[in-house]
Amino acid sequence: MADPSSYRPEPGQIPDSPGVYKFRDEHRRVIYVGKAKSLRQRLASYFQDLAGLHPRTATMVTTAAAVEWTVVSTEVEALQLEYSWIKEFDPRFNVKYRDDKSYPSLAVTMNEDYPRVQVMRGPKKKGVRYFGPYGHAWAIRETVDLMLRVFPVRTCSAGVFKRSAQIGRPCLLGYIGKCSAPCVGRVTPEEHRELAEDFCDFMAGRTGTYLTRLEQQMHEAAEEMEYEKAARLRDDIGALRRAMEKNAVVLADATDADLFAVAEDELEAAVQIFHVRGGRVRGQRGWVTDKVEAVDTAGLVEHALQQLYGEEKGEAVPKEVLVPALPEDTPALSQWLAERRGSQVSLRIPQRGDKKALMETVHRNAQQSLALHKTKRASDLTTRSRALEEIAEALELDGAPLRIECFDISHLQGDDVVASMVVFEDGLARKGEYRRFQIKSFEGQDDVRSMHEVIGRRFKRYLQDKERTGEWE
Repeated sequence: MADPSSYRPEPGQIPDSPGVYKFRDEHRRVIYVGKAKSLRQRLASYFQDLAGLHPRTATMVTTAAAVEWTVVSTEVEALQLEYSWIKEFDPRFNVKYRDDKSYPSLAVTMNEDYPRVQVMRGPKKKGVRYFGPYGHAWAIRETVDLMLRVFPVRTCSAGVFKRSAQIGRPCLLGYIGKCSAPCVGRVTPEEHRELAEDFCDFMAGRTGTYLTRLEQQMHEAAEEMEYEKAARLRDDIGALRRAMEKNAVVLADATDADLFAVAEDELEAAVQIFHVRGGRVRGQRGWVTDKVEAVDTAGLVEHALQQLYGEEKGEAVPKEVLVPALPEDTPALSQWLAERRGSQVSLRIPQRGDKKALMETVHRNAQQSLALHKTKRASDLTTRSRALEEIAEALELDGAPLRIECFDISHLQGDDVVASMVVFEDGLARKGEYRRFQIKSFEGQDDVRSMHEVIGRRFKRYLQDKERTGEWE
């Protein structure tokens, strides 16, 4: 454990400018990355009395062995550099979100000569249009099946496409009218790309204009007594309306917004996000995280915004971002989002009306997500049993330990020595039995003597309890 005063910069060394700072441990590993409007004021806050720091912050500064910083011109640049460094160094004391499950998205590979519609998971690829994420892959396939009637875009794999081109016959979808069969030249690459672009426009929420155009074409066909064409257009309109019905209308038609909600306790937090496009919920996703740094709701929101939009550009960033709490650097975040979108982005807390009501729904989802995560984590009997068996094998015990007590000694340069005890039973933490000890002996004090005292006191108390209750093993 390092004394923060041993690596504290000299007064006047730290500039009073925006910037990003890194704490490194004794092995030169980056353990924390942060940003600040004023590096001097922010870094000074880490080098105050440890008793005045949040316990997680105190752990970080005593683990660190050095601090360094980089000056930037604006707070937006600091935000961008902080995101890049967190992604590069993966610091142990920074909040890192992990998906509470794998969400599929509807993807259109506009980077290919013949764009393909498919279900995709995992990292996003350049040149691919994404819609979602959705809760289930089958929901995407149902939507695509309805829309292929109107937008017969290729959905086959590269192997199937190549084989059909070689034999000169399309696949089944080409025969039943749910693919325009570009593999055999029924449409040109330009015509097929136009179909894919119309598909993307419709999925992006521009539904009203397209439906109006189809209805006008249907009426014109009926007036010209082209009844088969009018009937086909009528069925196309019905298919598109059924596809739209699968996404609930929650806000006004023109609303494009992402809604964030956070549910948290002392140790963990869950973030839920609803993606609303054209007034409809087009997707949902969630993250959970351990609170390894001293962070409030506003800080969790800031980290979530960085994670979601750090790699996004253009229309993937909506016009409105609704959050439960505004981060400290709201103007800088708003400018950063606007730069990624290419136009103004409203970052705010909804106060009333439909948006506030929807935010409450998102918050309920976040609460359920956190509760489910804790339930899964606590009820994973197989994992806990395997871990206990491995401990028994490593320690050459006769059986798996039912109760584990762990002790640690902490001090500041030999002064203010304390010890802590954490307890696990059947692989689960028993926080109600955690204890903290004041070390009483001070002569020739060191960690070994302190540990001897604490273990002696603990077992003396254990024997006294057994004698009092008459329970001897």
